[in-house]
This record gives sequence, structure tokens and C-alpha cells, in this order.
Amino acid sequence: MSSLTPEERRQRRETRRRRIRRRRIGALVFLALAAAGLFAGLTINGARADRGVLGTDSSSTGTTGTTTTTTTTTTTTTTKPTEEPRGRLGSGRAVTLAFGGDVHFEGIVRSRLDASPSLPFAPIAPVLRRADLAMVNLETTVSYRGSPTRGKDYTFRAPPTAFAALKSGGVDLATVANNHGVDYGIVSLLDTLRYARRYHFPLVGGGLNATQAYAPYKVMIKGQRISILAASQVIDSNLISLWTAGPGKPGIASAFEVGRLTAAVRAARKKSDTVVVYLHYGEERHGCPDSMQESIARSLIAAGADIVVGSHAHQQQGAGRLGQAFVDYGLGNFVWYSQGSVASTTTGVLEVTVTGRRIDGYSWIPATLINGSPTPRTGSARTAAISSWRSLRSCTNLGP
Repeated sequence: MSSLTPEERRQRRETRRRRIRRRRIGALVFLALAAAGLFAGLTINGARADRGVLGTDSSSTGTTGTTTTTTTTTTTTTTKPTEEPRGRLGSGRAVTLAFGGDVHFEGIVRSRLDASPSLPFAPIAPVLRRADLAMVNLETTVSYRGSPTRGKDYTFRAPPTAFAALKSGGVDLATVANNHGVDYGIVSLLDTLRYARRYHFPLVGGGLNATQAYAPYKVMIKGQRISILAASQVIDSNLISLWTAGPGKPGIASAFEVGRLTAAVRAARKKSDTVVVYLHYGEERHGCPDSMQESIARSLIAAGADIVVGSHAHQQQGAGRLGQAFVDYGLGNFVWYSQGSVASTTTGVLEVTVTGRRIDGYSWIPATLINGSPTPRTGSARTAAISSWRSLRSCTNLGP
């Protein structure tokens, strides 16, 4: 092997150094490109996440749309975004809420349902549809399974087409927190929840566990964040434990647990412009609220509720203002088989217009049950019914 001259050795060393420099530069370029790709990916994912939040709000109001995002920012910030503070009026736009009372599909109502799901609510549907949101008390299970609860005089259940009837009638939301929500056992409540999902119909006041049962229904309407909760203070004493939702236990929200309910209201208050609670409470066939109804209404309003409405008496009870909030103690029957008395067939729709926490006004649209369906009154009968409804306030300790 021949030895290299000093010049050849120098050239060989220089060649090795250039090769090493090229490798190092290549490695640095690769790392730079990889870092740029990672940054771009995080930016795109962040934009997608933002669109997802907006999409959630849009879906809750029933609107759809396309969002186009153009990213020009080349710097990042670690400042945590905060929600713009909202005042007492929220978005500043008025929302009208409509409430009806007890609904089941027994007797003549079942016959009308079987004939066509559009029939039970047909006479009152235009009134419900004109509201921004309409709600009733679904006082029945929706199931083919289970056995009637022992010891109960009345047990109700309906076929899944009940949800088609509600939707056809302009009803947007129903509570299942009442003394008939589990009439055919827990399996019947589970079926009710399952069929509601199938029909894309929201329910409140019941769930697979306590977290779901006490959770509010949340919806954005005209920029207003509306939260609606529901609970029952009417459950047979021997069934309270069995029917009440718990950790990992299906059931309904119980208003006997006032602390649990007021905590849910306080939590909803923090992220809502308007908070509504629909209760099942009071004594049957009493035109005046009892002391328990008045007490829980005050507790819920103190916790942050703006509107408290209820049912169970199977006749109307009074309504009015309690401080800056609004209370209706009893909405009466709504879609119901009862034809036994004037009180049980006198019904209507309560409309409350609210801007954030401000109660702008309320009105009663009177109706009467004909073949189990609420049919609006007209003329002098309407005028007399409104006057009678207003007179119920005299025993409520509520203001006009």
C-alpha cells in the first residue's frame, strides 16, 4: 500500500469535513421542517375545536350553517380565553316559553293516538308552535315491558308513538319526573328514555343515574342560554328510594331531596341566562298550593331559578310573581282522559316571555278538554276563563 503525500492527506481531511457538515445541515433542516409541521397541526386542530363548540350551540337551537376559517396568525399566546361577562338580560333578546300540564295516552286519548299521532295535540298545536320552546309533563311510561307497580291505583303506559304525537303537537321538551314515570318498573323508565332517543325527543328529570336525572336541558335561543330542570315531590312513600335516581342507579329526580335540587339549580345558574324548574308537586284536587309547594318554590328561586312551574293537582292552581321570579303552582291536566268535572277539564297554555332574568310578561291561553284534547276557548268563554284563572292567585301569596 503506497503512502499518501501531505497534500493528499489534507485534501482527504477536507473532504471528510465537508461530508460531515452536509450531514449536520441536513439533520437541522429535517428537524426544522418537523417542528413546522407539528405547529401547523396544532393550529388546525385548534381551529377545528373552536368550530366544534360553535356547532354545539347551533345544533341546540335547531340551526345549521357553514363556517369558513382563514388562519393568518403566525404567533401563539398562552393567555386562557375567558367568556365575555353577561348582564342580567343575557343577549338582550326576549324568549317566549310555553308550558302545558299533565299528559298521558290512556282511554280516549289512546284511541286518538292509535288513529293518528297528530290528533291528541291537534287543537292546541298552533299555540305551542308559536312559542320559542314548549314543554309539558309526560305522566306515563313509554314501554311495552314491565309489570304494574303493586299497590298503585293508577298505572299508565303508552306506545312509542307518544313521542311522535308530542313532536307533531309542537312540544319541544317533556319532564318524566312524576309519580307515574316508573309505573311499570325501572325497565319501563329505561324504555321511555330509549324511545325518546329514537324519536330525537329530549326529556328531563330522569336518567340512568342521578347525574343525568338532575341535569338541566340546555338550549340556546336567540342568544339566550336557557336551562330547564325537573323533579317530583310526589312519589308514593314506599317507592321514593326505589324510584329516585342515584349513583349508577336509574330513576327520576326527586324534589324530596331539596338540597340536591337546589345545588343543581345553583350550578345551572352559573352558565345560564334563564333557569326554569318544572316540578310535580302539591295535593290532588286542591285549588290552592300547600305549604310544601310554597317552601320549595322559594328555595329554588333563592338558589337562582327564574321560573318555577308545576303540575299534579289535576286542576289549575294560581300563578304570579314572587319577587323578580315567576311561579305557577298548578297547570292542570293537558292531554288527559278525565271528563269527570269542570275543574279537571279546564286547561290551557301558560306563556312566559323572559329576557335573561327579567320576566317581561305572562299570559294564560285558556282551553277545555274535548275528547281528551285541549281545545282553545273563544269569545266570552275565553274571557271568563282568563278571569277565573287570575282569581286563583288570591291564595298563593304571589303578586300580579
